Amino acid sequence: MTDYVKIFDTTLRDGEQSPGFALTSPQKVERAHQLARLGVDVIEAGFPAASPDDFAAVERIAREVRGPVIAGLARAVAADIDQCWEAIKDAQRPRIHTFLSSSDIHLEAQFNLKREQAKTRALEMVRHARGYTPDVEFSPMDATRSDWSYVCEVLEAVIDAGATTVNIADTCGFAQPDEFGMMITYIREHVGNIENATLSVHCHNDLGLAVANSLAAIRAGARQIECCVNGIGERAGNAALEELVMALTVRRDHHRVKHGINLDELVPASELLQQFTGIAVQPNKAIVGLNAFAHESGIHQDGMLKDARTYEIMSAAAIGAEGTRLVLGKHSGRHALRRRLEELGLLLTQDELNHAFAGFKSLADYKKEVTDEDLVLIAENGRRAADGVFDAIGHVYR
Repeated sequence: MTDYVKIFDTTLRDGEQSPGFALTSPQKVERAHQLARLGVDVIEAGFPAASPDDFAAVERIAREVRGPVIAGLARAVAADIDQCWEAIKDAQRPRIHTFLSSSDIHLEAQFNLKREQAKTRALEMVRHARGYTPDVEFSPMDATRSDWSYVCEVLEAVIDAGATTVNIADTCGFAQPDEFGMMITYIREHVGNIENATLSVHCHNDLGLAVANSLAAIRAGARQIECCVNGIGERAGNAALEELVMALTVRRDHHRVKHGINLDELVPASELLQQFTGIAVQPNKAIVGLNAFAHESGIHQDGMLKDARTYEIMSAAAIGAEGTRLVLGKHSGRHALRRRLEELGLLLTQDELNHAFAGFKSLADYKKEVTDEDLVLIAENGRRAADGVFDAIGHVYR
């Protein structure tokens, strides 16, 4: 089994299904070019049958973007597959991705289909897609709430029909990491022809486990991960591309797999998406959040100033971020204050620094973040206090 994991980006398809995240066609094309620079293996450019605008965007991406596989999504319906092919046919490496539910609750309540009927439709539509391209992906939607043995029956049938990727969708974010890993292992052991296809997963984040489930699947043998930049997507979103990639990078000793992502494009990819959607990620978002490389605790700041490895397990510069920030606030220490004052050209004696630090702490008790402008005043007051002009802790800050 190969140790390379393909990164399948569905930001332009599943990601855009997030309420409030609609992108214009030009924005989709620009994002697709950015994803190519990022080095993703597959770009799911959209759902061509969804709207004329989506069709046009997918068609333009297929014609312009080179490098990654360009995939279009289609329901297991001949008309959808036909339209999908029309949109992606000019791609350097086109893929048709078709899907049909496998869970009884979906088949009975939504599609009014019996299991055997669904399996027959799935293999027929995979054959139909193979008439256009040798690269066909099939997803049993809501697979994690399905009978595992039935999922295996469907997978074996669609692989025989020509599917080259089979994608296990945790559509409702229902799975738990240990359980999902066991499911992937079960599939590898019970689908007789699984070696003829790439085993993929697509995890949603309803319980906050999309990344954990994806990593568990990799450990169990999945070799394609479907994800979105910033973790956007339906409801609570999808597995976050940047979190998955950095988990595989930082803990390669644990996961023992490779990927082809250009790490220095991770933050630019995140920032472009935030710019286009107007929706910022939360400050404590892993990898790309504003505070991902920020430190306020005095103990942490002291360690960082001595050796960044004490409190950072990855390099901000390596992922395209500006760098570490030592935020001066009520938890900060003397070491960080001295360093920032020196960076501002304010060189204080030890006595002056002691007075300045007392004034700094007084201000930080009621101000969330002390600014550089504050520091200039604090340094001056520290000098005056050291000269006996007044107490730097006094009424100046109160």
